[in-house]
Amino acid sequence: MAKKPKLTQRQKRQVATNRSKRLQEKHASSSSSTPDESALLSGTVVGRFGKHADVEDTSGTISRCHIRRTVDSVVCGDKVFFSKGDTTDTGVNGVIEIVKDRHSVLTRPDFYDGVKPIAANIDRIIVVSAILPSLSTNIIDRYLVACEDIGITPLIVINKVELLSDEERTAVANQLTTYEKLGYEVLYTSCATGEGIEALNDYLNNSISVFVGQSGVGKSSLINQVLPDADELTGEISNNSGLGQHTTTTAKLLHLPAGGDLIDSPGVREFGLWHIPSERITWGFIEFRDYLGGCKFRDCKHLNDPGCLIKKAVEENEINKERFESYHRILVSMEENRPSHSQPPGA
Repeated sequence: MAKKPKLTQRQKRQVATNRSKRLQEKHASSSSSTPDESALLSGTVVGRFGKHADVEDTSGTISRCHIRRTVDSVVCGDKVFFSKGDTTDTGVNGVIEIVKDRHSVLTRPDFYDGVKPIAANIDRIIVVSAILPSLSTNIIDRYLVACEDIGITPLIVINKVELLSDEERTAVANQLTTYEKLGYEVLYTSCATGEGIEALNDYLNNSISVFVGQSGVGKSSLINQVLPDADELTGEISNNSGLGQHTTTTAKLLHLPAGGDLIDSPGVREFGLWHIPSERITWGFIEFRDYLGGCKFRDCKHLNDPGCLIKKAVEENEINKERFESYHRILVSMEENRPSHSQPPGA
């Protein structure tokens, strides 16, 4: 009888990989029928790791789950029904069966996949802006448009205010008066002096919040102020699921000490607008709304169109000129940055 040939180390690894893959597929596809919700556990997605998600049940136990193929998308903050089973070789011991209806979803445009959801069931968006080298109100306007489009309450945070002289701070405050008159709340913070941190904590209580803003504005420092043990908490999520921290984490949901949750993700922190139709961009400037539908031409672009009520309101100082110019810059940048193969819904 001929000897069975020995496998090389590479072949052994391939066999192990194939076996693990078959187990995963069996675990995730054991039933094609609609699951019985009464037999499932309820939980919240607290982390995304490639094709897997960490789900925290009502007792605080975290399970790493496969995502059933019939589920369109799963993001941090999602409320789900999931089932639990035996732990696989990869440490997975559950399957997300159903994603419950979302009351809000934050999305961002993707050059390859169109529009991608990045966080769900958010109550508040913290728009963090820098004051040096200069305050960019156009960046603030972009985030406010996104907040208005999905119906989430924004808070404008001006961070690192300890770097301002008294005269510079007065100038910044005057610049932001426009937003306060529109009903937006503005908070000044400093991680160096502690200014505004207590007020920020109060604002975050009993809600699910995300921080957005450009790199370098101090989002991470602010998150560390409201969640001093953020790194340890991230480790706890990994430990509770029985696996180490994954380098491809796309998002994580962390519990705030005084109540409420914070979703932290690079994808959440910066996002564009080119997936939003221009009509919704216009609606996102809340001071424009009273004038919409009253222009001379139904297809008015609110640029240099004759008979434009919004332009007339700007000329009569009823609408802030800088905001109107910012609106134009957003529309231009959307056309410049939109991929040629992509068009927003309704375009």
